[in-house]
Amino acid sequence: MACFAVTPVADMQETLRITEIFHSLQGETRTAGLPTVFVRLTGCPLRCHYCDTAYAFSGGEILSLSAILERVAGYKPRYVCVTGGEPLAQPNGIALLRRLCDAGYEVSLETSGAFDVSAVDGRVSRVLDLKTPGSGEVARNRYENLALLTRNDQVKFVLCSRQDYDWAVSKLIEYRLDERAGEVLFSPSHGQLDGRELADWIVADNLPVRLQLQLHKILWNDAQGR
Repeated sequence: MACFAVTPVADMQETLRITEIFHSLQGETRTAGLPTVFVRLTGCPLRCHYCDTAYAFSGGEILSLSAILERVAGYKPRYVCVTGGEPLAQPNGIALLRRLCDAGYEVSLETSGAFDVSAVDGRVSRVLDLKTPGSGEVARNRYENLALLTRNDQVKFVLCSRQDYDWAVSKLIEYRLDERAGEVLFSPSHGQLDGRELADWIVADNLPVRLQLQLHKILWNDAQGR
């Protein structure tokens, strides 16, 4: 009689490697200042030189989607942000986003834009971080994603210098990002570009963008905002 290995039910569940799940104020994007649960996925193929979450590149805890939803529900949130690392580097990140939307949360995704976002649930606000030359990862931008943007989505530029600013303005114009996305966010790289200087440039050029400062760093001087 042939023998077959039996796969435990738990092993058949959809899982993700998670660095942390925590409750704080959203420090960025259109929901800045609102209490939010963050689900930080582990792993990222990019190495932006200003990255403030390098601790999420490796390690983490493997959890089923059901376990993640249970932990999120414990905070009774209205807003949930799936971040990283790079959330789309794990295939089941797409399923997590859908499950969170089905649970009734207002969900945002923070992604580098190096991965195809077409399969992301339309209820999710996709925050696409278009990498500038100063990031060291400009070659990883997937410009095909820009044609998929809707008014529910947001585009973020982290700027390290005047050269980055000029590059971002050129992309804003070339891809008509203010018409495609609901928000275009210009953010100074912490410790590299002064926020007041960036504000002056935006005002001088009368740009249709929002200046974004990292609220969690202003309040707590850390990456997580706890």
